[in-house]
Amino acid sequence: MYKNLCIILNLAPHYRKAIYQAIDKEFECDWYAGDKIDDIKTLSNNELQRYKTVKNIFLIKHNYIQTAILPLLFNKKYSTYLVTGDIRNITLWFFLLCSKLLRKKRVYLWTHGDNGKGNILTRAIKKCFFSLGDGIFLYGDYTKNHMVSAGYDEQKLFVIHNSLDYDTHLKCRRTLHTSDIYRHHFHNNNYNLIFIGRLTAVKRLDLILEAIYLLSQQGEEYNITFIGEGTEYNTLQKKVQQLQLRDKVWFYGACYDDDKTAELIYNADLCVSPGNVGLTAIHSMSFGTPIATHNNFTMQMPEFEAIKEGKTGTYFKYNDAASIAETIRVWFDHNGSKREEIRTHCMQEIDVNWTPEYQISVLKKHIVL
Repeated sequence: MYKNLCIILNLAPHYRKAIYQAIDKEFECDWYAGDKIDDIKTLSNNELQRYKTVKNIFLIKHNYIQTAILPLLFNKKYSTYLVTGDIRNITLWFFLLCSKLLRKKRVYLWTHGDNGKGNILTRAIKKCFFSLGDGIFLYGDYTKNHMVSAGYDEQKLFVIHNSLDYDTHLKCRRTLHTSDIYRHHFHNNNYNLIFIGRLTAVKRLDLILEAIYLLSQQGEEYNITFIGEGTEYNTLQKKVQQLQLRDKVWFYGACYDDDKTAELIYNADLCVSPGNVGLTAIHSMSFGTPIATHNNFTMQMPEFEAIKEGKTGTYFKYNDAASIAETIRVWFDHNGSKREEIRTHCMQEIDVNWTPEYQISVLKKHIVL
């Protein structure tokens, strides 16, 4: 059992419950998490041991302070801290600077890190901030490689990846089987595309509809199912009407039944994410469905790294409906007959690199208590 560890989060989002509970079980730690950022659902106090919420007080341009955090640095109970490396957290700047003065205290950052976004001043501020940590846990190798090339100490950079509720997904997998869920809805034998997530403008879901329209004009028919709700629903509905795609589009809505979600993903042929793919990649591949997303990696979320070209997915040009259409066509030309092989590749990638167990192994290897 690891002791003397204090974990400080800008927020404890509910979708990270599995990894947080795994840490809670493995480490004897205390938790402090901000109470609110946007409308993200958070953990309740009884879902982790020794868990307390602190107040996030927002100032200007998304910068904020966290109450009751700075005194934790002077608590003799703790020798090591694992904190969300959010550069907008003003309290954390003081926390890191004070830790350097105390010397015996170690502070590790868990963060997206510096992947090259921003102007020269922004990158300089990021370098100053991240250099104050004793170690940095990053979500992907792309960011690590960029940070090494930018002059960060490679010995302090550790790739931890990301995960969802892997145990629940494994349980769902055991009962999965091919079904006619899409054939019953669409009444055709077309390949089935899906998107799973919030229907928001930043996801650029209109590009999927445009791509399907372009393919249809070339005599190639595909179905698309949107699993989720969001502010773009009405806009997308209008787009469907304009492009005359009603018989090819299914707005399934939000699905909170894990088994039903697993069935929908498992029986689809390709998940398409025109915007940043994020945890959609992990969710889809957990149930054996490959991902197609854009290739502007500086703009991407780190989970794009789970996509291995031709095995677990593919890439198209950023914000380009014609490229999406061509990529979909080429994918099925090359892989349409390899569904079971692709399904196996997807699940294996998740099983090896994107689980709470993997993340725990990285933490245990690099955190010094």
